Amino acid sequence: MSAQCDATGRPLAGAPLGFFERYLTLWVFLCIVAGIALGQVAPGLFQAIGRMEVAQVNLPVGVLIWVMIIPMLMKIDFRSLGDVKAQRASIGITLIVNWAIKPFTMAALGWFFIRYVFAPWLPAEQIDSYIAGLILLGAAPCTAMVFVWSNLCRGDANFTISQVALNDLVMVFLFAPIVALLLGVSAIPIPWDTLLLSVVTYIVIPLAIAQGIRRHFMAQGEAAFTQAVGRIAPFTLMALLATLVLLFAFQGEAILKQPLVIGMLAVPILLQGLLIAGIGYWLNRRFRVRHDIAGPSTMIGASNFFELAVAVAIVLYGFDSGAALATVVGVLIEVPVMLWLVRTVNNTKAWYERAL
Repeated sequence: MSAQCDATGRPLAGAPLGFFERYLTLWVFLCIVAGIALGQVAPGLFQAIGRMEVAQVNLPVGVLIWVMIIPMLMKIDFRSLGDVKAQRASIGITLIVNWAIKPFTMAALGWFFIRYVFAPWLPAEQIDSYIAGLILLGAAPCTAMVFVWSNLCRGDANFTISQVALNDLVMVFLFAPIVALLLGVSAIPIPWDTLLLSVVTYIVIPLAIAQGIRRHFMAQGEAAFTQAVGRIAPFTLMALLATLVLLFAFQGEAILKQPLVIGMLAVPILLQGLLIAGIGYWLNRRFRVRHDIAGPSTMIGASNFFELAVAVAIVLYGFDSGAALATVVGVLIEVPVMLWLVRTVNNTKAWYERAL
């Protein structure tokens, strides 16, 4: 899940979207097919995997999630936080959009579409779970892929790494309270102990491990760090695909009974991405922020840290929950939506700069 980057985590100049990232939607579709097929052929095997838990954390999935996100978190350079003052306006916009707007609009769209518009066609016992999954997705703004989107929209690399570092720091403290608040407003039981355990397990610990590994390799030079990231990149891909296969093996029965559920869940996620991108881009233009800063500022809110959302959904609600399925739908539509937004940002540069 990473483009070609230098030791600071910035994509190399001109580095294209990687082969895996470009066809992520295809890989997810193939995982859907493979997972459903395997779940039907060997249900006992996947039930055994589902029972491998310690303190409500599924061990196979926990390992896979760590393999996915630690290489991404290694790219974060917290020294860049010192550069935040130079772009106060856009950093402020990023924080407001990510934490004061995005989670709440996602919850509102979830309530409207899942609880009202599509409710007659969805299993009544899963509606709250679907909404919970959408809330988890909305409360997890992008961490790693924003480097790719920033590069494609010719964004400023220094600003991108600064906003990602700050965003991840904020996530440690705000993710759990915002999720709990929105679950409570949605009248969904709040498992506080499990939610806090998820934050520690999937944000705090892997972030600490990733930064320790980063310091170890950076002490040997930037070339050593870049080579290390390159060596572990294939494991990140394999972990993501394996997690998706496991999820759809558990979700297979529900999907076969109601194949349109994925499309219905995609509607609020798609509208959310477009809405948040529009708000972020407009606010940056309104405050006369440079276009190469506005691009990455817009992209970080429009995309999601779906690896975290998937992991927490599994811990809170289980493999076969509507919450887990809702977060995976976010993976399914992420790349085509973001590529369209990148193209839009690039094509509207002349219009944007008329306001500067």
